[in-house]
Amino acid sequence: MAELRVPPGRAGRMRLRRSLDVARRGADLLDQKLRILRARHEELRHAEHLAREDWHARLGEAETWLRRGLLLAGEEALPTGDLTDLAELEITWATTMGVRHPRAASCTLPEPDPGAPAPVNTALIHAEAAYAGAVRAAAAYAAARAAARAVGDEVARTRQRVRALRRHWIPRLETALARADAALEQAEHEDAVRRRWAADALEA
Repeated sequence: MAELRVPPGRAGRMRLRRSLDVARRGADLLDQKLRILRARHEELRHAEHLAREDWHARLGEAETWLRRGLLLAGEEALPTGDLTDLAELEITWATTMGVRHPRAASCTLPEPDPGAPAPVNTALIHAEAAYAGAVRAAAAYAAARAAARAVGDEVARTRQRVRALRRHWIPRLETALARADAALEQAEHEDAVRRRWAADALEA
Protein backbone atom coordinates (compact mmCIF):
# COMPACT_ATOMS: atom_id res chain seq x y z
CA MET A 1 0.00 0.00 0.00
CA ALA A 2 1.46 3.39 -0.98
CA GLU A 3 2.63 5.68 1.77
CA LEU A 4 0.49 8.73 2.45
CA ARG A 5 1.77 12.00 1.06
CA VAL A 6 1.84 14.53 3.87
CA PRO A 7 3.19 18.10 3.89
CA PRO A 8 6.28 18.37 6.07
CA GLY A 9 6.32 19.93 9.52
CA ARG A 10 3.51 20.99 11.82
CA ALA A 11 1.05 21.61 8.97
CA GLY A 12 1.32 18.00 7.88
CA ARG A 13 0.90 16.74 11.43
CA MET A 14 -2.20 18.91 11.93
CA ARG A 15 -3.66 17.65 8.67
CA LEU A 16 -3.06 14.05 9.71
CA ARG A 17 -4.67 14.63 13.11
CA ARG A 18 -7.75 16.16 11.47
CA SER A 19 -7.97 13.29 8.98
CA LEU A 20 -7.62 10.75 11.78
CA ASP A 21 -10.32 12.45 13.86
CA VAL A 22 -12.66 12.50 10.85
CA ALA A 23 -11.96 8.82 10.09
CA ARG A 24 -12.58 7.77 13.71
CA ARG A 25 -15.81 9.77 13.92
CA GLY A 26 -16.89 8.31 10.59
CA ALA A 27 -16.19 4.77 11.80
CA ASP A 28 -18.14 5.41 15.02
CA LEU A 29 -21.12 6.77 13.06
CA LEU A 30 -21.02 3.80 10.70
CA ASP A 31 -20.91 1.46 13.72
CA GLN A 32 -24.08 3.11 15.05
CA LYS A 33 -25.71 2.83 11.64
CA LEU A 34 -24.68 -0.82 11.45
CA ARG A 35 -26.24 -1.61 14.84
CA ILE A 36 -29.54 0.00 13.80
CA LEU A 37 -29.52 -1.72 10.41
CA ARG A 38 -28.75 -5.13 11.92
CA ALA A 39 -31.64 -4.83 14.37
CA ARG A 40 -33.99 -3.76 11.58
CA HIS A 41 -32.69 -6.52 9.32
CA GLU A 42 -33.49 -9.14 11.96
CA GLU A 43 -37.03 -7.76 12.27
CA LEU A 44 -37.47 -7.82 8.49
CA ARG A 45 -36.09 -11.36 8.20
CA HIS A 46 -38.53 -12.50 10.87
CA ALA A 47 -41.37 -10.77 9.01
CA GLU A 48 -40.21 -12.44 5.78
CA HIS A 49 -40.21 -15.85 7.48
CA LEU A 50 -43.75 -15.34 8.80
CA ALA A 51 -44.98 -14.07 5.43
CA ARG A 52 -43.46 -17.08 3.63
CA GLU A 53 -45.11 -19.48 6.09
CA ASP A 54 -48.45 -17.70 5.66
CA TRP A 55 -48.17 -17.85 1.86
CA HIS A 56 -47.28 -21.56 1.87
CA ALA A 57 -50.11 -22.34 4.30
CA ARG A 58 -52.67 -20.45 2.22
CA LEU A 59 -51.43 -22.00 -1.00
CA GLY A 60 -51.60 -25.46 0.54
CA GLU A 61 -55.15 -24.80 1.72
CA ALA A 62 -56.18 -23.59 -1.74
CA GLU A 63 -54.69 -26.65 -3.43
CA THR A 64 -56.45 -28.93 -0.95
CA TRP A 65 -59.83 -27.33 -1.70
CA LEU A 66 -59.14 -27.48 -5.43
CA ARG A 67 -58.34 -31.20 -5.29
CA ARG A 68 -61.55 -31.84 -3.35
CA GLY A 69 -63.57 -29.83 -5.84
CA LEU A 70 -62.05 -31.64 -8.80
CA LEU A 71 -62.61 -35.04 -7.18
CA LEU A 72 -66.28 -34.15 -6.81
CA ALA A 73 -66.88 -32.52 -10.18
CA GLY A 74 -63.98 -33.42 -12.48
CA GLU A 75 -61.61 -31.10 -14.36
CA GLU A 76 -64.38 -29.88 -16.64
CA ALA A 77 -65.73 -27.98 -13.62
CA LEU A 78 -62.84 -25.49 -13.89
CA PRO A 79 -63.66 -22.26 -15.74
CA THR A 80 -62.15 -22.02 -19.21
CA GLY A 81 -62.98 -18.37 -19.95
CA ASP A 82 -60.51 -15.72 -21.05
CA LEU A 83 -58.88 -14.34 -17.91
CA THR A 84 -57.91 -10.83 -19.04
CA ASP A 85 -58.38 -8.94 -15.78
CA LEU A 86 -55.21 -8.71 -13.73
CA ALA A 87 -54.67 -8.24 -10.04
CA GLU A 88 -53.42 -4.82 -8.95
CA LEU A 89 -50.50 -4.54 -6.57
CA GLU A 90 -49.82 -1.45 -4.49
CA ILE A 91 -46.56 -1.08 -2.56
CA THR A 92 -46.06 1.31 0.33
CA TRP A 93 -42.48 2.30 1.00
CA ALA A 94 -40.38 3.01 4.08
CA THR A 95 -36.83 4.22 4.69
CA THR A 96 -34.41 2.79 7.25
CA MET A 97 -31.12 4.70 7.68
CA GLY A 98 -31.33 5.92 4.09
CA VAL A 99 -32.36 2.55 2.65
CA ARG A 100 -35.66 2.65 0.76
CA HIS A 101 -37.56 -0.62 0.97
CA PRO A 102 -41.14 -1.91 0.77
CA ARG A 103 -43.15 -1.48 3.96
CA ALA A 104 -46.17 -3.49 2.82
CA ALA A 105 -48.02 -4.69 -0.25
CA SER A 106 -51.74 -4.71 -0.85
CA CYS A 107 -53.23 -6.75 -3.65
CA THR A 108 -56.61 -6.04 -5.21
CA LEU A 109 -58.06 -8.91 -7.21
CA PRO A 110 -60.46 -8.38 -10.11
CA GLU A 111 -64.14 -8.78 -9.39
CA PRO A 112 -65.64 -12.04 -10.72
CA ASP A 113 -67.45 -11.76 -14.01
CA PRO A 114 -71.17 -11.64 -13.15
CA GLY A 115 -71.94 -13.56 -16.34
CA ALA A 116 -69.54 -16.40 -15.53
CA PRO A 117 -71.00 -19.63 -14.18
CA ALA A 118 -70.71 -20.12 -10.43
CA PRO A 119 -68.49 -22.94 -9.09
CA VAL A 120 -70.38 -26.20 -9.18
CA ASN A 121 -69.63 -27.22 -5.58
CA THR A 122 -68.68 -25.64 -2.26
CA ALA A 123 -65.15 -27.06 -2.40
CA LEU A 124 -64.46 -25.01 -5.53
CA ILE A 125 -66.00 -21.94 -3.88
CA HIS A 126 -63.61 -22.42 -0.96
CA ALA A 127 -60.74 -23.00 -3.41
CA GLU A 128 -61.48 -19.73 -5.19
CA ALA A 129 -61.45 -17.78 -1.92
CA ALA A 130 -58.34 -19.60 -0.70
CA TYR A 131 -56.43 -18.85 -3.91
CA ALA A 132 -57.36 -15.17 -3.56
CA GLY A 133 -55.90 -15.25 -0.05
CA ALA A 134 -52.79 -17.02 -1.36
CA VAL A 135 -52.24 -14.34 -4.01
CA ARG A 136 -52.48 -11.61 -1.35
CA ALA A 137 -50.12 -13.56 0.90
CA ALA A 138 -47.67 -13.97 -2.00
CA ALA A 139 -47.67 -10.20 -2.52
CA ALA A 140 -47.02 -9.63 1.19
CA TYR A 141 -44.20 -12.18 1.13
CA ALA A 142 -42.62 -10.59 -1.95
CA ALA A 143 -42.63 -7.19 -0.24
CA ALA A 144 -41.20 -8.62 2.99
CA ARG A 145 -38.48 -10.46 1.08
CA ALA A 146 -37.53 -7.38 -0.94
CA ALA A 147 -37.35 -5.30 2.25
CA ALA A 148 -35.13 -7.83 4.02
CA ARG A 149 -32.84 -8.02 0.99
CA ALA A 150 -32.53 -4.25 0.62
CA VAL A 151 -31.62 -3.73 4.27
CA GLY A 152 -29.40 -6.82 4.27
CA ASP A 153 -27.45 -5.46 1.29
CA GLU A 154 -26.91 -2.18 3.14
CA VAL A 155 -25.77 -4.09 6.24
CA ALA A 156 -23.10 -5.78 4.10
CA ARG A 157 -22.00 -2.51 2.48
CA THR A 158 -21.83 -0.68 5.82
CA ARG A 159 -19.90 -3.54 7.43
CA GLN A 160 -17.41 -3.37 4.56
CA ARG A 161 -16.97 0.39 5.01
CA VAL A 162 -16.40 0.01 8.76
CA ARG A 163 -13.87 -2.75 8.13
CA ALA A 164 -12.03 -0.63 5.54
CA LEU A 165 -11.81 2.28 7.98
CA ARG A 166 -10.85 0.27 11.07
CA ARG A 167 -8.46 -2.20 9.44
CA HIS A 168 -6.88 -0.09 6.71
CA TRP A 169 -7.47 3.65 6.61
CA ILE A 170 -7.25 4.47 10.34
CA PRO A 171 -4.09 2.36 10.88
CA ARG A 172 -2.47 4.07 7.86
CA LEU A 173 -3.28 7.47 9.31
CA GLU A 174 -2.03 6.43 12.75
CA THR A 175 1.24 5.17 11.26
CA ALA A 176 1.69 8.33 9.22
CA LEU A 177 0.94 10.49 12.28
CA ALA A 178 3.45 8.56 14.40
CA ARG A 179 6.08 9.09 11.69
CA ALA A 180 5.22 12.78 11.43
CA ASP A 181 5.44 13.15 15.23
CA ALA A 182 8.80 11.38 15.27
CA ALA A 183 10.15 13.46 12.38
CA LEU A 184 8.96 16.70 13.98
CA GLU A 185 10.42 15.72 17.34
CA GLN A 186 13.71 14.84 15.65
CA ALA A 187 13.74 18.14 13.75
CA GLU A 188 13.00 20.09 16.94
CA HIS A 189 15.75 18.20 18.77
CA GLU A 190 18.24 18.89 15.99
CA ASP A 191 17.20 22.55 15.94
CA ALA A 192 17.72 22.79 19.71
CA VAL A 193 21.16 21.19 19.40
CA ARG A 194 22.11 23.63 16.64
CA ARG A 195 20.95 26.57 18.76
CA ARG A 196 23.04 25.35 21.68
CA TRP A 197 26.07 24.95 19.45
CA ALA A 198 25.51 28.42 18.04
CA ALA A 199 25.15 29.86 21.55
CA ASP A 200 28.27 28.02 22.72
CA ALA A 201 30.19 29.26 19.69
CA LEU A 202 29.17 32.87 20.43
CA GLU A 203 30.22 32.55 24.06
CA ALA A 204 33.57 31.06 23.08
